[in-house]
Amino acid sequence: MSSGIDQSIEGIEQMPLREFTEKAYLDYSMYVILDRALPFIGDGLKPVQRRIIYAMSELGLSASSKHKKSARTVGDVLGKFHPHGDSACYEAMVLMAQSFSYRYTLVDGQGNWGSADDPKSFAAMRYTEARLTPYAQVLLSELGKGTVDWVPNFDGTLKEPSMLPARLPNLLLNGTTGIAVGMATDVPPHNLREVASACIRLLESPKSTLEDLCEHIQGPDYPTEAEIITPRDELLKVYRTGGGSIRMRARYVREQGDVVITALPHQVSGAKVLEQIAQQMQAKKLPMVEDLRDESDHENPTRLVIVPRSNRVDVERLMSHLFASTDLERTYRVNMNVIGLDGKPQVKDLLGLLKEWLAFRFETVRRRLEYRLGKVRDRLHLLDGLLIAFLNLDEVIRIIRSEDEPRPVLMQRFELSELQADYILDTKLRQLARLEEMKIRGEQDELTKEREWLEKTLGSKQRMTTLIRKEIQADAEKYGDERRSPIVEREAAEALAETDLTPSEPVTVVLSEKGWARTAKGHDIDPTSLSYKAGDRYLDSARLRSNQAAVFIDSTGRSYSVPAHTLPSARSQGEPLTGRLAPASGATFSVVLGGDPEQWYLVASDAGYGFLVQLKDLHAKNKAGKALLTLPKGARVLHPVAVTDRERDRVVAISNEGRMLTFPVSELPALSRGKGNKIIGIPAKRVEDRIEFVVAVACVPEDGKLIAHSGKRHISLKLADLEHYQGERGRRGSKLPRGFQKVDRVEVER
Repeated sequence: MSSGIDQSIEGIEQMPLREFTEKAYLDYSMYVILDRALPFIGDGLKPVQRRIIYAMSELGLSASSKHKKSARTVGDVLGKFHPHGDSACYEAMVLMAQSFSYRYTLVDGQGNWGSADDPKSFAAMRYTEARLTPYAQVLLSELGKGTVDWVPNFDGTLKEPSMLPARLPNLLLNGTTGIAVGMATDVPPHNLREVASACIRLLESPKSTLEDLCEHIQGPDYPTEAEIITPRDELLKVYRTGGGSIRMRARYVREQGDVVITALPHQVSGAKVLEQIAQQMQAKKLPMVEDLRDESDHENPTRLVIVPRSNRVDVERLMSHLFASTDLERTYRVNMNVIGLDGKPQVKDLLGLLKEWLAFRFETVRRRLEYRLGKVRDRLHLLDGLLIAFLNLDEVIRIIRSEDEPRPVLMQRFELSELQADYILDTKLRQLARLEEMKIRGEQDELTKEREWLEKTLGSKQRMTTLIRKEIQADAEKYGDERRSPIVEREAAEALAETDLTPSEPVTVVLSEKGWARTAKGHDIDPTSLSYKAGDRYLDSARLRSNQAAVFIDSTGRSYSVPAHTLPSARSQGEPLTGRLAPASGATFSVVLGGDPEQWYLVASDAGYGFLVQLKDLHAKNKAGKALLTLPKGARVLHPVAVTDRERDRVVAISNEGRMLTFPVSELPALSRGKGNKIIGIPAKRVEDRIEFVVAVACVPEDGKLIAHSGKRHISLKLADLEHYQGERGRRGSKLPRGFQKVDRVEVER
């Protein structure tokens, strides 16, 4: 089918479905953007808000009147101007009445209008009452003075204002949020005095830069007293681009060791925050918190108490974690997308927005003055005619009494206009008293002066600027207040790691020959005395803290790590490590280590190769572990030994042939993985055939001694005794005394 509209004989319009749906959706999109979701830059209101304010003013609900049922206002708005849902209209009205949602409320509510904890908990409109606040006069006071265009309502029976003649940039003062089709808007609220001061600066110095304006506007000012922690350079970027984000953080004080939160970020519920903290406590992810309380009341709208477990808890670190993991810190999107004076939506920067609003204000004031000038001229015209009639009263009375059509005769006799003649004829007899001439002349003098002032003001841009500046200053003094949201520089919040959140208690991790692991409380336990499964027995153990990770090394030289507090209690027989780790087929766990992550260890194979490594480099992030020690063919992993001093300790290596070699530990490299360097010389073939291999390695400090065990016999060697076995790294070493040719284990005493 060809494009375009094809009207058939029956009068039915036909159009391709693709064109119809595209046109229909575009029309709907433009309607949502322009007539529902986005505010107008002049008054900062969406259509529903504008209609609510106007309808309330028409009902006489000024700040000095009595409150009236909200249902009456909503009914007027729906019936006269806004044919949409009553609940949506009422919610828009509620939002403008909530002091915790709106920076400068427009509606003064009586009854239940919701709470900061639950803004949606307001009562139905049949129960609540409302009137306008004094601040609403900023939008309404110039409405009937020719300042705005009037358009027909939805059914053409009434007129409504296309905008309200705002005397202040309400868009910036109260901010707005809205979602249209394909675009959204998020304008944060600001302080009235700061914005008024910036407007005056721009009036006095039209070439002011954004940085100049930001000397007055420090940043957004939300209805809450929580801190704005966005850095100044980021705030400048937000104002320069019209988009970005603002971060707010709760405020707290210390009271007798407790943490008392006194202010929450905008639209954050205290109950929700307590729930978030309680969930972490129940999951045992917040062991340093003992109790939570909500002590909020009428005098203290926000008072949330967090009780630390002891006075040793680092409160700053705790609060940093809570800021990062709960709504105690929140980010707000900024997208200053508004409908400009040209009727088009556009994202505007702060400087452009204020300039455009001042252009709107100039036009509004010009229209107001021209409207008033017209009224003054009309009144002077009527007064001129009335004065002529008063000075020729007898003649006027005679004409009225004698003529059938007195109006044309009066017009001809005294050179009056139709308006003047009608006004004279409509004048009551009581106004013909003697004092009336003085009143007429007095009113003429006042109106003449006002006309001259209006004409001068309209003819001079400087006078107009001065007038607008004085009006802005007057409104700022009348409606302005102090900033609520302080702007403070803070360090970025950081959530605590799982190890920081776990209680730090001494524990012993026990490993059995079959690869079962468990955790016993304390360091004084004898792991060999624990019960083991049939056919299983003790293999190795490590002393560490419960918030540290236990490191396991398997027979292939791979290392694994498991948080110690997650292992089962020693009261049970533990659990197989293969259930939570994934070693290679046939690999068995042979070593467990733990303690200070900075501790250095000598890691070696019985082929006589090894290197130095820190415990933290043995930690693995996945189940499969990480490659640590590369084993030559036929070699096995030796138990790593702790290094006390990398500069002064000495390495001792003993082979099954009864040979011992010692040299400074500093001769070995520090690696994170690999085969390492040769410690003692053993031919690779002899290792492969398991003929010769290393049976023990040790690191002996300066003030320590080595005890070598051979069966039931042992020999004790101090550092001076070890000099006999000193040699170059990688040599075969010297023979041990008779009876110690078969050393089965060594230990170091300090």
